[in-house]
Amino acid sequence: MPATLRVRHEAIGVEVRRGTYDVVVDGNRAGAVELHGTLETPVEPGRHTLQIRNGRNSSRTATFDADEGQVIAFRCSGKNILPVFLLSFIVPSLAISLRRERAAS
Repeated sequence: MPATLRVRHEAIGVEVRRGTYDVVVDGNRAGAVELHGTLETPVEPGRHTLQIRNGRNSSRTATFDADEGQVIAFRCSGKNILPVFLLSFIVPSLAISLRRERAAS
């Protein structure tokens, strides 16, 4: 039985970098998630990488372990504090934040 990866695109307040984000699992596009939307995709048990992309902008790569039947949840957003937002023009991997959440199966 595979695990489930759940990615939610959510921001509180105004998000400058809006749009649809590509969800990349283990280097392959697994789907897309829109603002206030959620993507759920099955993943095999084991270690995986996750990155969120929008053109040249991306999140840092997150690594997670999945067990059979487990729900692994992340939240992404294009909203950052001002210094990180400005730095993201030079370092595009800082443009999108990616945080792990507790899954409420």
